[in-house]
Amino acid sequence: MKLMLCFWLLIVSPIWPLGDNPRVGDPYIIVNKQTNKLAYVNGGKIQRIFPVATGKTSDLTPEGEFDVVTKARNPYYIKKNIPGGSPENPLGTRWIGFNARGTDGTKYGIHGTNAPGSIGKYISQGCIRMYKKDVEYLFDQIPIGTKVLIVKSPKSFEQLARENGAMRAEQPTP
Repeated sequence: MKLMLCFWLLIVSPIWPLGDNPRVGDPYIIVNKQTNKLAYVNGGKIQRIFPVATGKTSDLTPEGEFDVVTKARNPYYIKKNIPGGSPENPLGTRWIGFNARGTDGTKYGIHGTNAPGSIGKYISQGCIRMYKKDVEYLFDQIPIGTKVLIVKSPKSFEQLARENGAMRAEQPTP
């Protein structure tokens, strides 16, 4: 009897089904390594598309769906002991860390750069670089928990957003 009760509670529980997809209307980020572009989706619509830089080799920037787990203004660059706000800091003025490959948001991130000429190129060690004004805009738009989808695909941002639950499927015209 207890087993049946537990089973029934799981079925009707508000946490069922457990899923990782965003709800239409939630902020969502899509990075396409094929085009080196990032789409910011919110309210079920693509709000902005930005140019980015990604990994020197295809395997450096991880692919999959991740969560934003940390955000920082003027991040400290630990690897070379460069304080936040320094013009030598390669992370720029903002860090949006996500939990790729089991990390805690300090290894992989979307960030600014002190080398704007690198945007649009395959040049990073795995992070996603953006122009200063673009990453500052994105930083202010998204909360911790925002989903980040990274792919290498010929599909449009609209297709990718629909397939991953960030936009509604197009309604057939009568």
